Amino acid sequence: MTERLKIGTGPESIRALKASLVDGLLPDTYVSGGALVHMEAVSGGVAAAADEDSLLPVSASTITPARLAGLLAEHAYVYRIKSRKDEQGNPTTYEEEATPSREVLSSVLAGKTWPGVPGLRGIIGAPVLRRDGTLLQAPGYDPATGFYLASKVALPAVPEAPTAEQVAEARRFLLGRFLRDFPWASAADRANYIALLATPILRHFTRSLTPFALIDATMPSSGKSILTAGPGMLYGQRVMPWAYAEEELRKSITAVFAEQVGVVIWDNLAEGTVIDSPTLALLVTAGEWSDRQLGASRNIATANDRLWMATGNNLQVGGDMASRTVRVHLDPDMPRPELRDQSGFGIPHLDQWITRPANQLIVLWHLLVLVLDWTRQGAPRVTGVSMRQFTPWAQYLGGFLAHHDIDGFLANAADVREIDQGEQRWGAFLATWHDRHGDRPMTAAELRSDAEPTHFGSDLHDPWDGQFITTDSGRLPNPLHLGKLLTGQSGRWRGQYVVRTGTNDRGRAVYWAEHRDD
Repeated sequence: MTERLKIGTGPESIRALKASLVDGLLPDTYVSGGALVHMEAVSGGVAAAADEDSLLPVSASTITPARLAGLLAEHAYVYRIKSRKDEQGNPTTYEEEATPSREVLSSVLAGKTWPGVPGLRGIIGAPVLRRDGTLLQAPGYDPATGFYLASKVALPAVPEAPTAEQVAEARRFLLGRFLRDFPWASAADRANYIALLATPILRHFTRSLTPFALIDATMPSSGKSILTAGPGMLYGQRVMPWAYAEEELRKSITAVFAEQVGVVIWDNLAEGTVIDSPTLALLVTAGEWSDRQLGASRNIATANDRLWMATGNNLQVGGDMASRTVRVHLDPDMPRPELRDQSGFGIPHLDQWITRPANQLIVLWHLLVLVLDWTRQGAPRVTGVSMRQFTPWAQYLGGFLAHHDIDGFLANAADVREIDQGEQRWGAFLATWHDRHGDRPMTAAELRSDAEPTHFGSDLHDPWDGQFITTDSGRLPNPLHLGKLLTGQSGRWRGQYVVRTGTNDRGRAVYWAEHRDD
């Protein structure tokens, strides 16, 4: 039955409409950040390929005055009482359907307090583990968490206590079929990927930050996009080109927070790209992202609840990203990986298989069985694992993998440091510096002068053999810039070397490279 709502003067209409909204006049209406939002189905959004956007089937749209007018027309009979004279000239009243004025609608929506209206924490595309260890798997709004489950696939109920047979079958499918034929460079790469695949399910339970995921390969067509499509298709994915300028990267990050996706993928970066971004380093270590809203003058703040991934061939990391990155590396060790005979694969043509909702359901169901088998045993964590801000994530996911006898988790952390361009450049510079001058303190000018090429006949000789630190443009720094670089590196170890600073007897800043064998 359509709800009836009587309006009158401006103040009367504001009071009546506000009270009705609080009492649940409109279905599927929630409050988020002090604003009313309404759930609505999103047409389209079915990805045909693993490297295409795959959005969730519903969206939480902020209720604007225009949207509220449309929702009232759809879900309520809004009327006002009017008067007129009948045929005999006697006054009489009648109902006239009406739309409240824009001023009234704006006044109603201007407030940020909506007592009794359920709060919306976010939209999720697949079940998640609640903080009490139970599984949120019923579609729709969950009062316990504030999440709205808009599954991309119609998932049969997963038993809270899976049988031993169900657990064994889940392992056989995920390890023996779904992930069997990827050219993992090591066991660590497979273990890291399974951890990333389970991360969106466990993020609310672990209450932890999630590291950046780097999925790269030695050759094209090795299966990188299929791996990102694993979590992307299940939780909703947005695929974006990499922004090489910091300002453009920041804008793209802010824009994607307005979309209903659980996974964000920078796909197919140029070969050898160095991911060295202060913006990205800040993003993955922040529980909340705050930035100026695009096209507006106000700031927005939103929970950082996404899984951030990048793919490419022979990628490198730099700056602070090495300690914030989990790597999954593929190495087919052949010239044309796309020509591999797939007749014996566990799942032939997996790139197309994963785009079908029925197949996504199979992957998700088996993954959830493994998660619930782990929680039934008390969700044990591993000890002795540390990963800076991501230590809770590493301990929980490490415990999940250890429970299922999946070895190698984070064992390739040293490999990530080896592809850290900054670590390599500074390590080589400090090693050469120490070889040439030992622990002798030097001013920046003295050190810079030592890097000047010398003449041997008509040829120039570089005494540092190309190992002297350079600016971002590849040039040798002047003494002032070099001093700033060295001061910025003071006390930071690069392998077995570290920059030390002090002052000489003339009060000038001096620097030296210290070496320790341990």
